[in-house]
Amino acid sequence: MAKRAFLSVFDKTGVVDFAKGLIGLGFEILSTGGTQKELENAGLNVVNVSDITGFPECLDGRVKTLHPKIHAGILAMRGNKEHMNQLKELGVETIDVVAVNLYPFKQTISEADVTLEDAIENIDIGGPTMLRAAAKNWQDVAVIVDAADYGKVLDELKAEGAVSRETKFYLSAKVFENTAAYDALIAAYLRQQVNPDAIPEKLTLTFEKQQDMRYGENPHQKAAFYREPLAVAGSLVNAEQLNGKELSFNNINDAAGALDCLREFTETTVVGVKHANPCGVGSAETLYDAYMKAYECDPVSIYGGIVACNREIDEKTASQMSKIFLEIVIAPSYTKEALDILCQKKNLRVLRLPDIAAKMPDTAYDAKKVLGGILIQDMNGKLFDGECKVVTKRQPTEEELENLEFAFKVVKYVKSNGIAIAKGMGTLGIGPGQTNRIWAAEMAIERSGEDVKGAVLASDAFFPFDDCVEVAAKAGITAIIQPGGSIRDEDSIKKCDENGIAMIFTGIRHFRH
Repeated sequence: MAKRAFLSVFDKTGVVDFAKGLIGLGFEILSTGGTQKELENAGLNVVNVSDITGFPECLDGRVKTLHPKIHAGILAMRGNKEHMNQLKELGVETIDVVAVNLYPFKQTISEADVTLEDAIENIDIGGPTMLRAAAKNWQDVAVIVDAADYGKVLDELKAEGAVSRETKFYLSAKVFENTAAYDALIAAYLRQQVNPDAIPEKLTLTFEKQQDMRYGENPHQKAAFYREPLAVAGSLVNAEQLNGKELSFNNINDAAGALDCLREFTETTVVGVKHANPCGVGSAETLYDAYMKAYECDPVSIYGGIVACNREIDEKTASQMSKIFLEIVIAPSYTKEALDILCQKKNLRVLRLPDIAAKMPDTAYDAKKVLGGILIQDMNGKLFDGECKVVTKRQPTEEELENLEFAFKVVKYVKSNGIAIAKGMGTLGIGPGQTNRIWAAEMAIERSGEDVKGAVLASDAFFPFDDCVEVAAKAGITAIIQPGGSIRDEDSIKKCDENGIAMIFTGIRHFRH
């Protein structure tokens, strides 16, 4: 019995050479539509599927391969005598190789002006059906969904006269990965059309591998970096690396945190991050001054850290940055002189992200994996929730208000319990990730040094006691911003009034775990 291969691909990369190789090995080629034309234009003999089924393509090509003479030829188990006898009685021949890739649903919905009708029309029906059928019968059929596997299949056919079981099983698994991702993308798109704010009853997420990592958080952990299938403006996956070593697991995690914090600011701002926590943030008229504020907050922690900027890096700022060891610098652009300076450090990862200021999409989710499940929530896209309320006798000054908002933006990205102290639109001290809020406050005050006098303090959550106000007053803090909502709020308000501190309640908490 002659061997047969069915080829029908939207992406025609390499399909002509693959078909030539199969024909050279004695295969008969079956095909449809555009793939058939591509092969025939290359001078190859191709049998149209309609000649096999005795049924013409119809409904604008929606129905071509959905026929027993095709699917029986794929699904028949060669070692099952009943199957083979039935094929003989029905006049059906087996199909030994199936190469299919799918309508470009992802590319279609990526278009800004895509309509629902266009999206629906680019949902492939016959392709996934053929792929799944061939993948189910993997012992007898080599199924190819990725043109990168054409060579492997041809090499084995030439060398052994057959594709090995190991390869066919690998190809089968790859098919189900691809069809699952395809269906997940369709489901996600349609869910957005129905109710973009709903958290679905059944959640299927799909991501595409961006790169394998050398290791994870620690050298003994395997890791990889995956990207969402549709482009997300301002995300790290869009960054162009201009210099330095490959990004590590921790680099990506920390850099993403730096970008999250940076998005809160429209003014010229620099964010320094170490171990996923801001270690220094500064806003100023010039990028150089913003960088110096961020650096001077904690010159020790920023060493070996990540610096993200929302303006072009110039020569003066690059020269200052180059004085210390940094893991990553991210900016929307660089002057030629700045790039020359930074790239002199061969290990410094220099990233260019032109749309660094893009706001987080409203539909974005935050996910936290736990053993046996996953937690899903909306991204924390708010800073304030309604109007803030001054709860003390003293009102904050205009300068204090400006710095209170600045500090609250920073503390939103500090691991809880978190405290941020600021003055002059720059952080002085940050207390991150403590199990006790007073410890976070004491840490931030200690880091601030003598400059703490006249500074403002922000807390990511309410004060359970008045102890944080007490240490703030002793340090010389003049204004505080916090969510409020504790049963002991009055204690903290009273302590502020006793010390002439202005305090604002925001009504919104910013836990970050």
